Amino acid sequence: MHTVDIEHTPRVVITGLGVVSPIGIGKDQFWSSLHHGRSGVSLLSSFLHTDLPSKLAAEIKDFDPYPYINNKRLIKVMPRDVQLGVAAAKLAMEDADISRGDVEPTRMGVTFGSGRLTSQPQEVVEAVAGLDNLDDVQTFANWAQERMGKINPLWLLRQLPNMAACHISIDYDAQGPNNTITSRESSALLALGEAVNVIQRDAADVMIVGASSSSIDPVDIARLNLFESLSRRDGDPTRACRPFDRDRDGTVVGEGAGVFVLESYEHAVKRGANIYAEVIGVGSGCDGAHHGQGVSMGIVRSVQSVLRKSGIRPEEIGHINAHGKSTQRDDVVESFAYHKALGPAIAKIPITALTSYFGFFDAGTGAVELAGSLLALQHQELPMTLNYETPDPGCQLNVVRSEPLRLKNSIGLSVNRTHFGQSAACMFRSV
Repeated sequence: MHTVDIEHTPRVVITGLGVVSPIGIGKDQFWSSLHHGRSGVSLLSSFLHTDLPSKLAAEIKDFDPYPYINNKRLIKVMPRDVQLGVAAAKLAMEDADISRGDVEPTRMGVTFGSGRLTSQPQEVVEAVAGLDNLDDVQTFANWAQERMGKINPLWLLRQLPNMAACHISIDYDAQGPNNTITSRESSALLALGEAVNVIQRDAADVMIVGASSSSIDPVDIARLNLFESLSRRDGDPTRACRPFDRDRDGTVVGEGAGVFVLESYEHAVKRGANIYAEVIGVGSGCDGAHHGQGVSMGIVRSVQSVLRKSGIRPEEIGHINAHGKSTQRDDVVESFAYHKALGPAIAKIPITALTSYFGFFDAGTGAVELAGSLLALQHQELPMTLNYETPDPGCQLNVVRSEPLRLKNSIGLSVNRTHFGQSAACMFRSV
């Protein structure tokens, strides 16, 4: 396999980690749940779910944004997705021991993954109350003149996907490169890849990177019930999300955020930072949801790209944090992709699917999963995949089950893929 010369490429490391998830807020609670196999899936409780085909969700039930957001007045223009992201950023910066002003502002930036932010019907209900026939031209003209003033002029700020990156940059006076990636579940790893490039081209010393999203909303859940394969199990909710298991019947909606502080290795060492891992390669690819011979070529191209960039051989990979969506189709095409990209080595590589703990929630999913892998390296223990009881002959993978696995290798690979085939992979190792 052709490899690249990485000897003179600036090294990029992760020095801070913040997570807000259905299985814990903060890295300690989060890891405790992974270590003990505690699921965050339950019956949907945020609103009445009686008429929904899928009645399950992984909700963050104890989240209060006020302790995490510096300017409390801004909370009213932050949807839940953004609140989760800003909170995770605060946890990550505290973990990295970086405060506002510690880094030259123009040398610190933000790259963030975000999904589509849902507009709440109650935000515009006053403006349309009492209007029965908007087909009438005169009625519409009157609405434009008389009713638009009843809409909060800052309403749009709650719908813009770049607002998480904006609020985080304001909090920490990060005046360097700032961007938002909107590519559903692959957003977090794509944002990570861009941040690595920013540091390697010497445009910043520190980057705040992550993703956040929440699918716990009546409009979102109704929409997802229409086009996603959601689990309709009516037994124990904690047993519903079961990646790669033969009896899986769909995924579960959730919410969460993961944020990481990235630095050049030299910058981190100079300030005596704790280092979780070095990012040694990020790759991407797309298959347009066309599965040639049942294989996600987007994942294949992503993994092969990472192998070329990192110089790592398949047999050197210590574990894979799989996408593991828990749908019949997605898990099969992902499994076949690993076989095609990694060859015979895949039979021995331990695989975990952390979505079995907290479901799927657009952009934030990949970030929370990556947090799990970084903590696994720190603790030298790979969490088991929940509910993997009956192996699927169509998914012949070395899935970790029943109990955590003691890691013997410090190299990890995290993979994510969207419904439409956009894929990303990240390789990292302990330093």
